[in-house]
Formats: sequence, C-alpha cells, structure tokens
Amino acid sequence: MFILELFKRNKECKHTKVTPDKDICYCPDCGELIENRWYITRCACCGIKLKAVIKNGNIVPDEHYCHNCGVHRFIIEQVDKINFVDINYAVLVKVPVKPHFDEVTQSWTERHIYTAPKLIRG
Repeated sequence: MFILELFKRNKECKHTKVTPDKDICYCPDCGELIENRWYITRCACCGIKLKAVIKNGNIVPDEHYCHNCGVHRFIIEQVDKINFVDINYAVLVKVPVKPHFDEVTQSWTERHIYTAPKLIRG
C-alpha cells in the first residue's frame, strides 16, 4: 500500500509560475492568492548568515554547523525585502493567503417609494 502512495499524482499546485520579484500575487494556474516570504538562517552564537535550504518542509541551514564558530544551533529570520547580497543565503517560501471575511465591506440601498401628496378638501 505504501508503494502505491508514492506513485500517486500530487494534484496540489506548486505555484511555479509565481515569480519571486512580487511580494503577493495570484497564481495563474490555480487562481490562489500567494505571498512570497524570504527566510535567512543565522548562527545562534555569532550571528553569521548561513545558506538556508528547505528539507522535509522545514527551513534549515545547508551545513549542520557554523563554519565560523562551530555551533549547531541556528535562528530563522524572516526578511521583508530581499537584497542582492542576501539572495545567496535566502530561501523563498510561497504561502497561500486565506481571505478574512471580516474585512469585507457591504453596503445597502434603501428603496424609497414615492407617493403623490393627497389634496386637502376644503
């Protein structure tokens, strides 16, 4: 049974056509709103940047230790805007954005029924 699960097609969209230059946009394949988030890993001891990769859905450094001080601990930092220097250390995660229904604005119009004024008898 496990072998059959490996060969099943994954019908979930990978959002490959969403370009990394935009912060948020709609996926042209599935129409879902996607936000691009950039993450960098740093050494917990000295703070030097480490090359980040995604393994099993988790953001981890490429090497298992810091090449500067040898510590195994690391910190994951989310970067709002990616710059040219950090592009080699950063990893991109495409996150679907769920709409909040409390942000919807509604308006109502009232229908006024015009009635002609009645004449007063004298």
